[in-house]
Amino acid sequence: MSSAFLQVALVGTLLKLLLVPSYRSTDFDVHRNWLAITRTLPVSQWYYEATSEWTLDYPPFFAWFEYILSLPVGWFDPHITTIMADPYQSWPCILYQRLTVMLTDGLLYYALHRFINEAPWRSRQERTIMAAGIFLNVGLFIVDHIHFQYNGCLYGMLLMSIVEAVKNRPLRAAAWFAILLNFKHIFLYLAPAYFVYLLRAYCFPHGWSRTWLHRGLARTATLGGIVVGITLLSFGPFIAMGQLGQVMSRLFPFKRGLCHAYWAPNFWALYSFADRLSLAVAKSVLRRDIAVPAAMTRGLVGDTSYGLLPDIKPWHTFALTLLFQLPALVSLFRRPTAKRFIHALVLCGYASFLFGWHVHEKAVLLMIIPLSLLAIESKRDLRIFVLLSAAGHVSLLPLLF
Repeated sequence: MSSAFLQVALVGTLLKLLLVPSYRSTDFDVHRNWLAITRTLPVSQWYYEATSEWTLDYPPFFAWFEYILSLPVGWFDPHITTIMADPYQSWPCILYQRLTVMLTDGLLYYALHRFINEAPWRSRQERTIMAAGIFLNVGLFIVDHIHFQYNGCLYGMLLMSIVEAVKNRPLRAAAWFAILLNFKHIFLYLAPAYFVYLLRAYCFPHGWSRTWLHRGLARTATLGGIVVGITLLSFGPFIAMGQLGQVMSRLFPFKRGLCHAYWAPNFWALYSFADRLSLAVAKSVLRRDIAVPAAMTRGLVGDTSYGLLPDIKPWHTFALTLLFQLPALVSLFRRPTAKRFIHALVLCGYASFLFGWHVHEKAVLLMIIPLSLLAIESKRDLRIFVLLSAAGHVSLLPLLF
């Protein structure tokens, strides 16, 4: 075990402890309510419970994760798992939930420790510096240890998958990614890169010749069996109860609107600004009253409409996202190396951030974290990383208020 990285992790944990009493967003109340739902109610009611506005809208593995976290709450404050409409933030509740985030960051630490020991890139010292940068990432501090979420644990799963890909263990990489998707479905935006990489690097590494066709199809079946098996383990109970439609309606609430409550600095933010500007110019030039739509970024149900520019539907955003992912996917298809795979992950995340539906500002970490792995590889990647990291972390500052 790298003693230097261990020291960095200990310092980082001490800094996180200092943030325990800091500002908390409504996401703190969201996760407390999920602790209450999963501990108090039977599984059949998890995705129907609506006493609080903070309903359960993550995939089933995350719901079970919340259930496990709810088991020790009696030692801190039994009221943590009481279902209620109003927020509940006693000091024991705050302490307990903050500690769970720090504890689950252990997976991030383990994934980075493995990267230091197993990745064949650069020197061990350089890999340790990179790992320290991710563990002490400002964005993760803001999003997880102030705003309140569990992204450190989730990115730990992503990094575990990447490590397996780097070590040419594609089935393990696929399994980790399938588990991750069943924890948080925002990572679906990275799925095209995984699909292309696994197809070319594992299923058909030598092309489409007749010699490899039978073996490739067998490998595809094996790979598909792993992914489908993990997904059925997650969703199977809800399929058996006839609740798949209800679960999916919670996971994909398209009526929330195109833009999130905070302005994610993406294409749709500029699109919304252009619509407002065109309305102002039209009113000034035509000297007529023109109806101005309600704010487009409040995250409210049915709250997306434009004055002059065309309204945007979910399928528009999906098509644009896939279109701008294609160059990276084509490059990866032609040469499915581990480094190109990570580049494709970054670019798939970038396209989804720019053009996705209802993008959260926190999604910028989909680019920053994977790109951190390549920042030690070349000056070109380092320059891109510095610019992206600086701009991305500044965009997260509204989460502090």
